[in-house]
Amino acid sequence: MTETPETDPGPETQVETPTRKIDRGAVPEAGTFGRIINAGGFAFAVAICASACILLVEIFLRYVLNSPTIWAHETTTFLCGISFLYGGLYCASRNSHIRVVLIYDILPPKVRRIVNIFISFASFIAAGFFTYAAWIMSQKALFSPLGEFRMERSGSAWNPPAPALVKTFLLIVMVLMTIQFLILTWNYIRRAAEETK
Repeated sequence: MTETPETDPGPETQVETPTRKIDRGAVPEAGTFGRIINAGGFAFAVAICASACILLVEIFLRYVLNSPTIWAHETTTFLCGISFLYGGLYCASRNSHIRVVLIYDILPPKVRRIVNIFISFASFIAAGFFTYAAWIMSQKALFSPLGEFRMERSGSAWNPPAPALVKTFLLIVMVLMTIQFLILTWNYIRRAAEETK
């Protein structure tokens, strides 16, 4: 039985495996505004990690030392809540939000450009309505019916103003998301106009 020597196929015959493109940030149409939003995502990723650490400490304090805190659960709820709210804005700047692309994927590139304009503009209008709703909600969370400033509180033993802070943050995120969709709409229109020249 003879062994055949292993030979190196050489660089010209080696098959290259396709590399997966890694998404590194906001889409170009999101502009500088989108890049800033994308960079801000790191802080909210840290908030998720911090909430996990707080829960681990709470488990240790509660079940090992029998000395639970009164602030851990509301703090983690607050941190996760604002992170999820920011996540919508973050995904809008990166064009990575969940959507059904059954029809979109089969469209030719020129039609996709038109559809991108329509989707961004429709999202701008929707975000504007949600911003108005968030304004009403945050007003009620920050002011009494008589107009005095008072922050809505959780009503627990710790009683932080977390509800008012989350609702105010929702308003800020919705304003920023409305701006982001307007920028996307404008830049998609510009790009489509440049490519038709």
